[in-house]
Amino acid sequence: MCDANGTAVGTVLLENDRMRVTEWRFAKMGDNTGWHRHTHDYLVIPRFDGVLHIDLPDGTRAEATLRNGIPYERKAGVEHDVISGNDFECAFIEVELLEDPRPA
Repeated sequence: MCDANGTAVGTVLLENDRMRVTEWRFAKMGDNTGWHRHTHDYLVIPRFDGVLHIDLPDGTRAEATLRNGIPYERKAGVEHDVISGNDFECAFIEVELLEDPRPA
């Protein structure tokens, strides 16, 4: 879950026992998700061509170049703040995998 201080808008589109699908929308450059740690593996599907800045806990900033429709995935435990580096409105879809697919 994201920090209440973020300015990007997260809208849950679908949620069930297996997954949560959220659209993250950044209205302008500098909008951010707020600091958060992912508690589940997740997949991101960009809906734009552009750049996101990723602030990391060690004080560094990474830059991610995204392409519309080209997904990437990350494992649980990632902590960051995601900031729009674009001078246009942009969004991505985040799919969190809530259910562990491995047999118990």
